[in-house]
Amino acid sequence: MKYRTTKRHFREGAKNIFRNGWMTVASVGAVTTTLLLVGAFLALMLNLNHMAQGLEEDVEIEALIDRTANEEEINEIGSAIEQMNETETVAFSSKDEELSQLIEDMGEEGSTWQMFEQDNPLNHAFTVRAKKPTQTESLAAEINNLDNIQEVNYGRDVVQQLFQFNEYARNIGLVLIIGLVFTAIFLISNTIKLTIMARSREIGIMKLVGATNNFIRWPFFIEGALHGIFGSIIPIAAVLTGYHYLVNNLSGQVTYAFVDLLPFHPFAWQLSLIILLIGTFIGIWGSVMSVRKFLKV
Repeated sequence: MKYRTTKRHFREGAKNIFRNGWMTVASVGAVTTTLLLVGAFLALMLNLNHMAQGLEEDVEIEALIDRTANEEEINEIGSAIEQMNETETVAFSSKDEELSQLIEDMGEEGSTWQMFEQDNPLNHAFTVRAKKPTQTESLAAEINNLDNIQEVNYGRDVVQQLFQFNEYARNIGLVLIIGLVFTAIFLISNTIKLTIMARSREIGIMKLVGATNNFIRWPFFIEGALHGIFGSIIPIAAVLTGYHYLVNNLSGQVTYAFVDLLPFHPFAWQLSLIILLIGTFIGIWGSVMSVRKFLKV
């Protein structure tokens, strides 16, 4: 495409924004309303996904060693676990360390366990983490088959429910976002269609004098893209303002460790870019859907 032609398309597309007056306001308003919902829901889903990943990455396997195992056998167990393909990290904890950790975790009630310091009933243990959280169950089963392993704990039922919930949440979130985007495309395509209907005679004349479909389309594509860009400004500002407030105020009020919001930077830039791209896509696709039928002369 020649530079002069490209310049003409951008000029005509920009002129149409101001020429159509209230129709432009309606199109931008449709994009703005939808992107407010998309932006807020996207921020929520990205943070839920971040928290879910944090919970998944905290899943560990505790392999309790038989109390009859000697030091050489314990070392063999550690080497065998390290050589497993799914193993990420392995850490050994002696029964004395296990007892100290138990006393610390129980706080004031932990003092009752101090009487067992001379005759410790706990087991030596290996704490293992899988390369991928979803490999935890299979890795635990493999460890359990080793000699001198008394028991393997990793909260099987809770872990399975956690992975299942995270999968459902991601899929539902993706479906809802796609649904909102297509709703916005439908709204803006109908709004732009009204502006194109008013100029259908002009399009017909251009076709009759030899203008190609692409030559006619491009100004409408530019116009649709501008609708999407202008419609993204308010949602970006509103969502980022609300998110900035949450990041600055929620951390001091919520004591749950798993509630960990994504840091404002670079999340703000990433979210802004996503909303802007979605808005531009909605505007262009809405124009494509609208102008197509008027090019058949």
